[in-house]
Amino acid sequence: MVTANPAIDNLLSPVVLFFGLGALAKWVKSDLSLPPGMYPALSTFLLLAVGLKGGTEMAEAKFGDLVGPMGATIALGLSIPFLIFFAARKLGKLSVADSAALAAHYGSVSAVTFTAGQAFLQSAGTPAPGFAPALVALMEIPGIIVALFLARSGGPQDLHWKEAVHEIVTGRSVMLLLGGLLVGALAGHRFEIVKPFFVDPFKGVLCLFMLEMGTLAVERLSDLRQAGVFIVILGIVAPVILGTLGVFAGLAVKMGVPGATILGVLSASASYIAAPAAVRIALPDAKPGYYLTAAIGITFPFNLTLGIPLYYFIAKQFGG
Repeated sequence: MVTANPAIDNLLSPVVLFFGLGALAKWVKSDLSLPPGMYPALSTFLLLAVGLKGGTEMAEAKFGDLVGPMGATIALGLSIPFLIFFAARKLGKLSVADSAALAAHYGSVSAVTFTAGQAFLQSAGTPAPGFAPALVALMEIPGIIVALFLARSGGPQDLHWKEAVHEIVTGRSVMLLLGGLLVGALAGHRFEIVKPFFVDPFKGVLCLFMLEMGTLAVERLSDLRQAGVFIVILGIVAPVILGTLGVFAGLAVKMGVPGATILGVLSASASYIAAPAAVRIALPDAKPGYYLTAAIGITFPFNLTLGIPLYYFIAKQFGG
């Protein structure tokens, strides 16, 4: 069933419905779950597929077309951690470690939110630019590094910089994205050989992944009492503000409505793969109940259901 309202179409898309099914199963204490080991296998497939497709598209793109979007992405990746850190410190009255942990998660990106945004734009008939996956990899790292710098400058934190940076750069998500981009760029038209495996089943695999994400989101909601009102407000307000900034940045560098939308999605998303791994090493005093609840329990489902159509609407209003 297709409606004239993109927001309703998004809520009725298989990706969102599978997420809702997983959340419902967890809520009613069903034993529904993916087999052990399937979650990392699915995430590996998704990240690698995103990187491969982006690499092949980048190989065909003109360098001049990439300069503006890449510059805007880097600027956002460096700026967002500052906004989140100072909001958490001044408004939320959180510790330096907790503020920096939140800054790392919101400064980095969610590759799954990105793929959901891609699927939304595809269904709306306005596919995202082919080089968009490169922006995911580009925004993944700077935000976390800036957050660790803020933690060090904002208080006497015992930071393990070497271990944290190594974890970021060599982490599974970054390696798969960058590796996929490199392989796709080098393979070029030869990617067609493996396209039936990586492209055609993509949305089906994404639905299975969302089933598991729904259960994880409900698990994090149990930490809301510990997180407090500020974390709940941050988890909803931050993506709206950051997503809007991303949309206007995309429009400013002439990315068009689809490109501005996807940059808004990236800016609004919060990492739950690379950032938690780095924060666990560098900021052991930060409370997982804060940053994981905000990223997975609040911001991820908000973006998945309401945020993505909102950023698309803003992009159309000001860039269409």
